[in-house]
Amino acid sequence: MKIESYQISDWEDLETGVLLDENEDWILIKSIPGDYEVDGYKLLNKSYVEDRFETENSEIIQKVIALKEIEIKSPENFKFKNTLGTLKWLEDVYGCFEFQEEEEDELFYGVLDSFDIESFSMDSIKSDGTIDLDFDAVFKMKDIKTVSFESDYFKSISLLYNYNKENK
Repeated sequence: MKIESYQISDWEDLETGVLLDENEDWILIKSIPGDYEVDGYKLLNKSYVEDRFETENSEIIQKVIALKEIEIKSPENFKFKNTLGTLKWLEDVYGCFEFQEEEEDELFYGVLDSFDIESFSMDSIKSDGTIDLDFDAVFKMKDIKTVSFESDYFKSISLLYNYNKENK
């Protein structure tokens, strides 16, 4: 088990996680957002990873993961795709997606509205699982720094959104 930290360009805080897999464009980690907290998966866009290194307290984190009996494995049926393919896969599996771009403390939740090979617009999902009708933004595929899924918060937004969608 390899636990790494990643410096994302223009972000102050490091992203840390158990390295699961990578290809030429993305790194897949099981996210460790706090000391001994394991929560969800995160895809890191390699073009924004300025540095990566083994986490200082890696052995202790591994011990805690073992003591908690947390199973660390890649998500079921996951395959690396381009950004658009990943967002579509997440929408198919979970009903929505989550990503970050420029600001490290700004998360976007949504479903695809329109897209082409370079950019997309989305219907933004608010924290209560409803669509934000006032949201109007276009995102460039190349600006996506991270894509996250299966965290506790992501699951909550996904469940609320899917519930609201089915009970309209």
